[in-house]
Order: sequence, then C-alpha cells, then structure tokens
Amino acid sequence: MRPDDLQSLILPGSVSVRGELVLVNAATPDVAANAYRGGLYAVPLDGGGARRWTWAERDLAPRISPDGRWVAFLRAGAPGEAPQLHVMPTAGGDARRLTDLPLGVGTPVWSPDSRRVAFTARVPEPGRYGTAAAEGEDPPTPDAEAPRHIQRLDYRLDDLGFTADRHARLFTVDLDGDAGPVQLTDGACDVVEPEWTADGTALVFVADRDLGVVETLHQDIYSVPAAGGEPELLVRTRGLAAYPVALPDGGVVFYGTESDGVHSIARNMSLWRHSGGTLVRLTDVEGVDCEKAAGPPVVVGDDVLVAVRHRGAVELRRVPLDGVELPLSALEVLAGEQAEVRAFAADGDTVVAVVSRADNPGEVVRVGGGVLTSFGSAVPARPLVELTGSASDGYPVHGWLVLPEGEGPHPVLLVVHGGPFMYHGWGFFDEAQVYAGAGYAVVLPNPRGSAGYGQAHGQAVIGGFGTVDVDDVLSVLDVALERPDLDADRVGVMGGSYGGFMTSWLAAHHGERFRAAWSERAVNAWDSFSGSSDIGWFFTEAYCGPDPEAHKAMSPLTYAEKVSMPFMVAHSEHDWRCPLEQAQRMFVALRRNGVEAELLLFPGEGHELTRSGKPRHRKQRFDAVLEWWDRHLA
Repeated sequence: MRPDDLQSLILPGSVSVRGELVLVNAATPDVAANAYRGGLYAVPLDGGGARRWTWAERDLAPRISPDGRWVAFLRAGAPGEAPQLHVMPTAGGDARRLTDLPLGVGTPVWSPDSRRVAFTARVPEPGRYGTAAAEGEDPPTPDAEAPRHIQRLDYRLDDLGFTADRHARLFTVDLDGDAGPVQLTDGACDVVEPEWTADGTALVFVADRDLGVVETLHQDIYSVPAAGGEPELLVRTRGLAAYPVALPDGGVVFYGTESDGVHSIARNMSLWRHSGGTLVRLTDVEGVDCEKAAGPPVVVGDDVLVAVRHRGAVELRRVPLDGVELPLSALEVLAGEQAEVRAFAADGDTVVAVVSRADNPGEVVRVGGGVLTSFGSAVPARPLVELTGSASDGYPVHGWLVLPEGEGPHPVLLVVHGGPFMYHGWGFFDEAQVYAGAGYAVVLPNPRGSAGYGQAHGQAVIGGFGTVDVDDVLSVLDVALERPDLDADRVGVMGGSYGGFMTSWLAAHHGERFRAAWSERAVNAWDSFSGSSDIGWFFTEAYCGPDPEAHKAMSPLTYAEKVSMPFMVAHSEHDWRCPLEQAQRMFVALRRNGVEAELLLFPGEGHELTRSGKPRHRKQRFDAVLEWWDRHLA
C-alpha cells in the first residue's frame, strides 16, 4: 500500500439487519476534497455484493426499524456540516429530515413500535458555537463569545472541545416529524447511549454518577419516561458503564468496569445483567474484555452477542443470559478469529458483522454464511506474521511482523501502539501497510500494559512505565531480528501517544539499537500533562501515583540529554489528550542538547490525526514519515 492508496480505501462502519435487508455505511478518504465521502449500501444476504442504497456523500449510522418499514440514519451536507436525523422507507423513496439542531445529532434508536426515534444531541448555550445570544441577534464570531467560567476539572475532551457549555441531551421525535424533537433531559450533564425499554414507555441511558454533580470516574444507568419526567437511577454500577440494552423482564444488560476513584484505567469491560434489583457479572473479569467500540451488546433469545478483545483479535462471542462470571473458554466464537470484528447486528438467527483482517479494511460477513461484500478487494496489502517469545524475566511476549515484498534484508521499523491499554491486532492497520509497501519490515509488539491478554497484563505497568513494557517491546523486536531477511543494523523506532512515550524512552535508554526515532503525539512529561491534558487530572495519578518524584522518574523529558540520534517530534496543534506543550518541551530540550531534532506540526488536528484526521493531512503525514525513514534507514 502506498500513501496515494489512502483514497482507495472503502471503510465499512456500522451495520443493521432486518429480514432480508442488510445496510452498512462505508466511507472513503478524499484527499483532493480533504473530506470523507460515502453513503449507505444494501448487502444481499445471498452474497450478491453490495449496492449503493443512498447517493448523498455523507450518510452514516443506518438503523432499520423493528417493523422493517423504515430506515433512520444520519446525513451531513457539506464537509464539516453537522449530521442531522433522516428517515426513508426501506421500499425506496426520498429521505425526510427530522432534525435541525445546530450541532447535529447522534446515532438514532428506534422505539419498539417503530413510531419514534430517540437520539442525543449537544445543545449549545445561547451565544456559543454559532448560535445567537438572544432572538433576533446575530451569532457572535468565535473570538467574540463570552468568556467561559470553568469550575470543574472535566470541562473538555480531545477532538470535541469544551463540553460544559454544550452537554448532550436526550430527545425523541415522532416518525412524522411534525411536532419536532422533544427534549427529555435538561443538559445539566452529558447523557449517552440511550435505549428504549421493551414496552416503549421509557428510555434508559448512561450518565455520570449523581448526574454529574461533581467530577467522577463512575457512571450509572438511569431511566426517564418517554412522555417526559425526571430521570431516575436504575443501576448503580461498580465503575464505568456503556450501552445498556433493555430486557423483556424490565432488566438491562450492559458493559461495565469495576474500579475505585482514579484507579479506573486498564480495566477489562465485563458484561453485566441487572434484573429484579440484582446485579450479576456474566463474564470473567480477568479473561474477558468486551470491546465497546464494536457497538452495544445484542440480545438474541437467551444469549447476548458481544465483541471480545483476545490476543490481538476482536471476536464475536455468545454469552448466555443466565451465566455468572463465565470464562472466555465458555463463550462460543461466532466470528473474528485472527481478525477484528468492528461492528455487528442480528435479527433472530441472522447475524451479520463487519470484519477486518490484516490485508483487508473490512467486509460484511454473515455468520455461518460467508463474506457478503468486496469493499477491500482493490487495496494492495501484506499479511501478518505472528511473533511469540519470552522477555528476560520469562514472561511470554506476543506481536506481529508485516514483511515487504522481496528477499531482504529489509530495514526495520519498530512501531509501538498507544494507550497503553490498547493493542496491535489481526485487523487492517493502514500505517503498517504503507511502511511495508515502502520496503520496511514492520514490528508490532503488544507489551505488558496492552489490552486483550487479561486484566493483570494490562495493569502490569501501573507505577512502572519504562520497566517491563520496555523489556517486552525489545524482546518482540529481538524475536523478529532472528530472521535473516531483516537487517538488525538498520532499525528505527516510532509510535504515537503512549507509543510516542516509548519511542522517546527507548531513544534515551536504548539508543544504540536504533538509527533514528519518530515520536508522535507523545507523553513526555507527566508534571505538565497532569494539568494540560483533558484526562490529566486523573490519568497521571492512576498510572504513575501521586508522587512528583515518580512522575519525573517516569518522564522521557527527564532523560532528554541521553538522546543523540536523529529525532522527529510530530504533533497536532489542537491535541488536547497529549497537548502541544509535550512536543514543544521535548523538541527544545533536544535542540539545546545539539540533537538533530525536527518538529512537524499539523494545524487544526487533534489526537486522532492518524485515524480520523483530514485526509490531506493524513496523506502529508505518510509522505513525511517515508521521507524521514528514507533519510535515515535507506
């Protein structure tokens, strides 16, 4: 894969199924237009291939109504325009717009009778985000808005911005749309992931504990009457919560963690059931980690379908509703072995999923019935080679190698993932494919601290950044370098976020092993991260403890004088997760020490540049990365 192939990718997103109709949204980065284009596709269950179902350029999140007659979805007009809720008949016809809210709306959720749709939407304070302060007035420009009076720590999010002046509220709207949306919550705190109760008389949703009266790292599940009224606590959870799904008996199943205070990091996401006032964990906390990014759990008869992270795979598994702390081995695998399930849906016995593999960005598959689409057929990609071995303390290590074409010996790139409670996996990774396409062997380690290997594995680096995780990363690299087709004298190291931290750390402490470094959106100094990051107020203490001396000892910036190799510091100007000052401080320290350091800044981008940034910047970044390694590893 080359950087130009970025705009050849067709990336399937969420999927919905009802009867014989399967709908999926798919998007393609358009570098020339600097936007993402795509629409809804219908996918025949007999495998006839996908066909375009809507022709607007920015349609997403299709949801077919329970009676199968309607589709609700989101549509944005021009690039950057907020998406609004639309409906259209499944039999065909024109789409009808149901909302006109200034900041757009979230994913639609159908009522059981197919007559109403629920959604959340951020509602701005008057005079902010392009809205007038009073009726008849012109909206102020951003620089003319009133000052923000901030009185709490959780006031902003990366790639979103300030939140306290535009909390997400819950709405419903009738299918005919004549009366307009009805607001059910007051905006005092964010409400997310709504779902209708089985009888359609109420909605359940997730919100911060005590409806966000004070900053908290706990979330609970609430209910509110669909006809209007005050929210009531339904489930007091043991940590964070996600995606409640109502059961016919009045209970709910949901994803959730168990934690205390700031110690909410690196926690496996379990499946829970709350019925009759009793809270039961259905899956084992140590070995089962549900992947909420793949979507909500789906109840099918007496079972629940969930996506589970497992050694680099995201597998679709079946969990019995009457289970109690079931181990991974007790959960039937339906899809995703040596692959990543990125979305799934079911209608009775018909189960469909979007599955990504190392050499394919994603296809719609019917569980038990094969692949239904060919979205990724035009993308040149290389397969994965699995790597296993042991660290110096005997701990098992795991990772992957993506090999370029040819016999070698190939120059090597060690690429460390972010998180750190994240993972490299069996799914398509455009960065590794671009680097392999340029002739580099790409090593992808999952050190201690990663997700998908048990909760203890994920928590092994708490209070110990730069210890066992370094050992694991280098051990996976050593396994790869045992191959004769890799050149151990031409190795570079790179990574983003925590991977940027690790890049800086390795450059300082193991610089003899690498020719050059590319550190991106990195954490370099925990002292300033605590106050400048959107999550710094809890994340630093959770991983590093409260001691400032420990923060200093675990900060790559402390050891900047030990770096001597060529060093690229890449960052986004609007990154609020690992703020720009993290890059600036490292760049200045390196330059003052005489290091061949460079700084590459991307305007208008946040922490997610490499995954969802503007297509033109993503292409320019790829070009810059390849130019850097051509200079130092060719």
